[in-house]
Amino acid sequence: MTEVYLAGTISAVDFLTLDFETATRYPDSPCQLGITVVRGGAVAETFTWLIKPRSFPHFDYWNIRVHGIKPEHVAKSPDFRSVWQEVQPLIDDQLVFAHNATFDMGVMRTTLNSYGMEHPRMRYACSVQLARKVWPGLPSYSLGKICAFHGITFKHHDAGADAEATARLLIKATEQPLPGGGQLSFSMDEFTRKFRVGIKELSPVAARTSF
Repeated sequence: MTEVYLAGTISAVDFLTLDFETATRYPDSPCQLGITVVRGGAVAETFTWLIKPRSFPHFDYWNIRVHGIKPEHVAKSPDFRSVWQEVQPLIDDQLVFAHNATFDMGVMRTTLNSYGMEHPRMRYACSVQLARKVWPGLPSYSLGKICAFHGITFKHHDAGADAEATARLLIKATEQPLPGGGQLSFSMDEFTRKFRVGIKELSPVAARTSF
């Protein structure tokens, strides 16, 4: 059996999780965004926005098959620029996780670029990478399957539900017992570094990766 090398109980765990759903195969077509706020190691609040994408009224058939969001569901919703006025104060200067961060951060960056808007100042990491380190050897690390493995139930491909499920998965990761017994208390940044999961820094001028 593969040994888990580090985990424990973390005090004052603060981070956010984020999830996008898109209307088309192009990343600058978000139609829904979910953000969950974790404070002190517990889910504090989840926010969900329906977004009228730039492609409106066009939605790709396969995207609708995945998330069930149709043009009529977002016909009266705000566009991304308006939603971002509420989102940016939440994520500025925060540590944000996404399950497959390459996709979600790609949606965010590409959409901001397409609107000619500045990137936020934030740090982010991938919960898939962290889950692979905390629970090595699982048959799948997709959000639906790994949450089912840990008894976390949710409505998959709803952005708010996905963001909250990711948050609960990360909280569960911090609760894993240490080999040989005992517990540690440290920040989520330290927890991520112990598993050598890269934290990327995003700013209006540049992005870089640190461990």
